[in-house]
Amino acid sequence: MTLNPLQKPLMAAALALLSACATRAPDAVPGQRHSTQALLAYQPADFHWQATQAEVEQAQRTRDLRLLHERLALPPGHAAQAALPDILSAVLLYNTDIDAARGPTLAALPGLTAQTGEAQRSVLSGVYAFYAAEAAPLLWPLLPQLHTPREFAIAAYTLLKPLTAEVRPAAAVQIQTLMQAQFPTWQNEPRLRALGRVLQDSPGSTSPPLAELLAAPLRPGFPVVFSLQRPGREVLGLAILRGSDGRFVRTPDGHLFQVPQLARALAHLPGTITLGDTPQGIFAVRGASTASNPTIGPTPFLETKLPIEASVAEFFQVDGSDLDWSEGLYAGLLPPSWRHWEPIKEAWLAGRAGRDEILMHGSVVNPAYYRNAPYYPATPTAGCLTSPEQWDPTTGRLRASGQLQLAQAFASAFAQGPGANGDPMVKGYLVMVELPGNAARRFIPVSEAEVREVVDEAERRLGGR
Repeated sequence: MTLNPLQKPLMAAALALLSACATRAPDAVPGQRHSTQALLAYQPADFHWQATQAEVEQAQRTRDLRLLHERLALPPGHAAQAALPDILSAVLLYNTDIDAARGPTLAALPGLTAQTGEAQRSVLSGVYAFYAAEAAPLLWPLLPQLHTPREFAIAAYTLLKPLTAEVRPAAAVQIQTLMQAQFPTWQNEPRLRALGRVLQDSPGSTSPPLAELLAAPLRPGFPVVFSLQRPGREVLGLAILRGSDGRFVRTPDGHLFQVPQLARALAHLPGTITLGDTPQGIFAVRGASTASNPTIGPTPFLETKLPIEASVAEFFQVDGSDLDWSEGLYAGLLPPSWRHWEPIKEAWLAGRAGRDEILMHGSVVNPAYYRNAPYYPATPTAGCLTSPEQWDPTTGRLRASGQLQLAQAFASAFAQGPGANGDPMVKGYLVMVELPGNAARRFIPVSEAEVREVVDEAERRLGGR
């Protein structure tokens, strides 16, 4: 399935809620969770979001941009500094006024350590997204003053981002030396461990066989969403579904069930960083709910949980467990060839770093904000996985939704396996992985044609067990 470009789906922006994928239901259905049977019964027209109506979205955008411009016009001083995180949130969301925010953002860097950690994160994330090259002269002297791993890592990634292959190794050595001096136990800190892999330029050019990952037993009998993404997350990836019987779900005409899916964050930071891209690795699926975040909308999301965010019992889909979380416990879910592949452990590190609420959801954000982006008509998020949706700009009714299709296919697969006993909460797994490939494929959306052969191989492996 490939959704057509959205025709002016619209949104209500609330900058205060942009920073996380909140899991409370909207006012119309407070606290709503969706049972397996309820998911299967929904139709797109059952969902309405007033803020997708053209006049409502336009009015909200006008108010937000007026506030943005008022904040940008503040004279240098405490008020302007305090407004900068909200300024950058609006710039990221609406993809506008990037040049206007450059001066205030760069001016804030020399005194950034006097701000709270959250303010530092917000400013550094904006710098990473938009101003990496011009910020470098200010970031090098700032780096030794950053004594929290998250902010140090964001600044380091920002310094590396614009460098060419010729000068990057020397900069990496300099950052590595500083990191080891400031954080002697850096290898035990999840964000710094991930940074260290990048600094050592050893992400691994050849990943283990993808078919072995697609055939990973995980917890046999539970459905698994495999989200296949390009390195760089510049284009739409593809979500496919392995059913409870171990076979990949197909349509009546024999094609793989598939939903376009984007795993890119607004700031586009690595996955161990707060509000960064969706990390690679294994997540547990623990139910379906409706979100309050106005960029998500009412379509049921699949609640995915990282290790540690989910208890061992939740992650392994059992009633209880006396085990404590460990890297070995997480790696034991992977096939042997993948257990030492560091990128697939990003979800484990992200969980240790405290990331949470990384969901599979729809979107009521107007994709026109990102019309020139290669991932259009999808919309980036606060770190979740999102599928394009079509909303009627006149009525605010949902026309079509890849997310609803995914949630319903997952519910159907669960109902044919562990859910056959009437369990009302859908359960299973998500595996997020970047596909191997050369740079020439970076801007080509993931397609069924390129993964069909490896899916067939995975099924042969599963059938041989």
